[in-house]
Amino acid sequence: MFVSLRYGTEARNIIGGINNKILTTYVEMKNNFEQEINEHISQREEIVRLRAENQKLQKSAILSIAFAGKLNELLKENNSTEYHPDIALVKSIGYVNLNDYGKVWIDFKDFNQSRIYGLLHQGYAAGIVVQNDGLPQGLLLSDPKSIFSVYIGSAKMQGVAYGNRKEVLVKYISQWLQPKVGDEVMTSGLDKIFFEGIKVGVVTEVIEEESSKTVVVKPYITPSVPAYMHIITGQ
Repeated sequence: MFVSLRYGTEARNIIGGINNKILTTYVEMKNNFEQEINEHISQREEIVRLRAENQKLQKSAILSIAFAGKLNELLKENNSTEYHPDIALVKSIGYVNLNDYGKVWIDFKDFNQSRIYGLLHQGYAAGIVVQNDGLPQGLLLSDPKSIFSVYIGSAKMQGVAYGNRKEVLVKYISQWLQPKVGDEVMTSGLDKIFFEGIKVGVVTEVIEEESSKTVVVKPYITPSVPAYMHIITGQ
């Protein structure tokens, strides 16, 4: 009886020790798992917060350019008019054609079919938005129908930008003007599609033609289609 009790006690101690180890291991695993979940949730919330903050900063930067351009005009002309610039965050939802990377469908609820909108990404000109069968279609810079008015260089030489599927060109520059490689190209706002001063790219080549000049432009944004962009809704 004594032997049985002694061995039974020892067995219970051994089993109890094993159970304690299992329990300790379980608690540690549980705590580690909860900590990883909490860290993941915190990281996710931080990412969401930073994305939202980034979108606000992008909008502020774009609107600052718009206000600066308009205020410069007002200072020169001494004639103030009511001015309400605004932009909207929109989502690109896929290429119009799989073999054409210059056209994308845009998810834009307040789309007005009679308007042409300026399309922006990271504060740079990305193309325009037009209607196709009543739906908003984004024409990126490389598309031949992505046409808008621009200035070249600090002298604000006027021209018209459009794509040729491979690059961006600015045509119809007056023959007596002197654009040069390295000049910055920005929107003029004269066509009411963009604000004045939105950066497009940099001149990489000047082409002399019979009655005008054309420049080749390297855009600031890459050809890939971002998930989210901005549309100019008011100016």
